[in-house]
Amino acid sequence: MSGTFLPIIAVDSSDLPEAMVVVGDPDRAERASRLLGSPRLLGRNREYVSYVGTHQGSTVGVISHGVGSPGAAACFEELFRGGVKRVVRAGTAGGMQPSVTDGDLVVATAAVRADGYTDGVVPPGFPAVADRLLSSSLVEAAGNVHEGIVLTSSVFYPHAVLGSDLEMWQRAGVVAVEMECAALFVLASLHDAAAGAILAIDGNPLAQGDTDMEGYDPHRDVVREATERALLAAFTALS
Repeated sequence: MSGTFLPIIAVDSSDLPEAMVVVGDPDRAERASRLLGSPRLLGRNREYVSYVGTHQGSTVGVISHGVGSPGAAACFEELFRGGVKRVVRAGTAGGMQPSVTDGDLVVATAAVRADGYTDGVVPPGFPAVADRLLSSSLVEAAGNVHEGIVLTSSVFYPHAVLGSDLEMWQRAGVVAVEMECAALFVLASLHDAAAGAILAIDGNPLAQGDTDMEGYDPHRDVVREATERALLAAFTALS
């Protein structure tokens, strides 16, 4: 049965499952599909590459959304318009607290909206909050995790002269920084859907004294192993 063609992600809505994992990297989406039973390519357009398969007897999918909230939000919006009801972001993030270090996992309970996108769709005071039940399922599936508020930033490399506001958010108790959760949580709220996030930590610029990100390297075994644990937890929570 034909549904609505979703032009950004290049998928027919009738092919989408009700549960999806979203990741930034198209290569990670392909690797994630190998964790599924009977994986099948759904669509490929720009940075948006999607697959569907099974996990623990349930039909689930995975799609890549690229870097940054505006482009990712186009993907999230089409997923929700296409009938997806539950979405988990399984991505990477930088640790903000001294105890949040390489290879750790963070389950985001909410996000600071410094994303450069959500101010265009909701008022400034609108919260970006993860679904409580889905977040609890992620904690149960992953085991040893940090939980808390993450900073969704529109800036990856802070300017070397002007610096950043990371230390302020650290003092406020924010546990990690990433680039897409706020957009996902806000759009899920607007579509009466459930969204959560589990993030693999690929560095801690404040603890490492590397606020200009010169030493950033996400291509390490400790990060790859953490992202796989995050993917498995995401699929399990959705199943």
